[in-house]
Amino acid sequence: MLTEFADSHCHLNYEGLSLRTDEVLQSMAAAGVTRALNICTTLEEADKVLEQTLGRPRLWCSLGVHPDYDEVASEPTVEELVRRADHEKVVAIGETGLDYYRLKGDLNWQRERFRVHIRAARTVNKPLIIHTREAANDTLSILRDEKAHEVAGVMHCFTESIEVAWAAIDMGFFISLSGIVTFKNAQQVHEVAREIPLEHLLIETDAPFLAPVPFRGKTNEPAYVVHVAQRIAELKGLSVDQVAEATTQNFCRFIGQAA
Repeated sequence: MLTEFADSHCHLNYEGLSLRTDEVLQSMAAAGVTRALNICTTLEEADKVLEQTLGRPRLWCSLGVHPDYDEVASEPTVEELVRRADHEKVVAIGETGLDYYRLKGDLNWQRERFRVHIRAARTVNKPLIIHTREAANDTLSILRDEKAHEVAGVMHCFTESIEVAWAAIDMGFFISLSGIVTFKNAQQVHEVAREIPLEHLLIETDAPFLAPVPFRGKTNEPAYVVHVAQRIAELKGLSVDQVAEATTQNFCRFIGQAA
């Protein structure tokens, strides 16, 4: 029986992948990666991100505006997110959140955008995809304030402390680990991989970024999520099959789809 993996976060619409979608999906299938979530980061790309999933029964997408983008053609509103999320292939809202690493100064607009996404997610009853970098306290505070536990979701590409992980899990969120877990010096991520039970974990590539060892520095793609699972298995002292089975089941629970 083929071991099945699920990539909970990739950007098939980004440069390096968008012009070879069929090839990327064929590589996924060959690697046993049977499910993936195609992530939206601007409203301008939302139609293309959705289009890539149509006719592909185990490919879904999200809807949202990334917190890094301070100048966008269309700032999201609750009403527009709700309207555009009304499609069976749109299974999550985001990625959204806070990033105090890349942007400085008055970031009230970023916090307000985050709140808009949470309110939209609660309205349509779909989970959130959270990006947080050097903003853990504010991220958790806004999640609590806006009652994000009602829909929960995933803390994507998690690099925060074990304490932040447990705080998110307490609100019902999954913790998703990327290729960073394969990096030798990523000790904090290694600790999270060891300590967090499988029932709370997802795996992802964040393709085309953050390719895992042994592909580090190259264009990442969903097929490489297998290497993320392998490293988690090593850190936990489990088999790859155990990690694959648990994280694939978690992925299906996350997006509300049958296994």
